[in-house]
Amino acid sequence: MNKLFKSSLLLAALCPAVALAVPVAGQQEITLSGSGSSDHDFNDTTMALQGSWGTYMDDANMWGVRQTINARDQSGESVKFDGSTRFFYSYHFGTGNTRPVVGVSLGAIYGEGVRNTMAAGPELGVKHWVMDNVFIQGLVEYQFLFRSGSDARDRYDDGMFFYSVGLGYNF
Repeated sequence: MNKLFKSSLLLAALCPAVALAVPVAGQQEITLSGSGSSDHDFNDTTMALQGSWGTYMDDANMWGVRQTINARDQSGESVKFDGSTRFFYSYHFGTGNTRPVVGVSLGAIYGEGVRNTMAAGPELGVKHWVMDNVFIQGLVEYQFLFRSGSDARDRYDDGMFFYSVGLGYNF
C-alpha cells in the first residue's frame, strides 16, 4: 500500500493538473492574430493583422467586434489595403483549459482591392488557456458576401474561408 501511495504521489508531481481561471460574466477579452501568404517568387504577397474585443455575458456566451486589416503587394503595382469589421457572438463549451468555440458574425468588407460588401457566416475555433488570463486561439470563419437580403440567400454557397491563429488576454 505504501508503494502505491508513493508511486501515485510521484505521478501527480510529474503530471500536474492545473485548472486555470474560466472567464465570467462582465469579463472582457482582446485578441491579436496574424497571417500572410506569398507566391513562390514573392511577387504577390498578402499580410493580415486581426484584432478583436469582446465581453462575456456569462462563462460561456460572448459578443464582440473583430477588425481585420490586409495589405496586398503585387509586382508592378502599389500596395493595396482592405479590411473588414464584423460583430460576433460566440459560445464556449466546457470549463477546462481547452474550450471549443462556435459562433456567428456579421459585418462589412471594404477597401482598395475589394468591392465594398456585407459579410456573414458561422465560425468554429478553439481556445487554450496557458495562464489564468492568457490563451492561444485558432479560428476558422466561413464568410459569404452579399449586398442585400435577397442576395444573401443566393450567395450562401459562394463563401470564403478565413483562418487565424493568435493570442488573447482576459481582463
